[in-house]
Amino acid sequence: MDNGRRDPQYFLQHLPESQRQALLNELKSDYQEIVLSYFSDSEVSQKIETYVNKAFLADVSVSQVMTIHMELMDRFAKQLKLENRSDEVLLDYRITLIDTIAQLCETYRCLMSREQT
Repeated sequence: MDNGRRDPQYFLQHLPESQRQALLNELKSDYQEIVLSYFSDSEVSQKIETYVNKAFLADVSVSQVMTIHMELMDRFAKQLKLENRSDEVLLDYRITLIDTIAQLCETYRCLMSREQT
């Protein structure tokens, strides 16, 4: 799948269930790493670019990325609640979602521009 070209046989919706779940788990794990390092890692832009490329090649939708983000934030909120801490800090991570979705949308926009010419 990592040949830089989109091949419909590797699109998320066409993968067998086990491969689909493995890819989703990988995307979730990668996104969690991005979130946890977003404000402290100078390489986070590269991590987001790699994530967006993986999502793009698998034809992952923006709504699926949003779902991954929301599920992660829900997990973090539950953990903070267990620790009797405020979950307001999680609002700061909306910027992570915005950054990731903006790059993914731009990648899809570029594809559409190329296809129309």
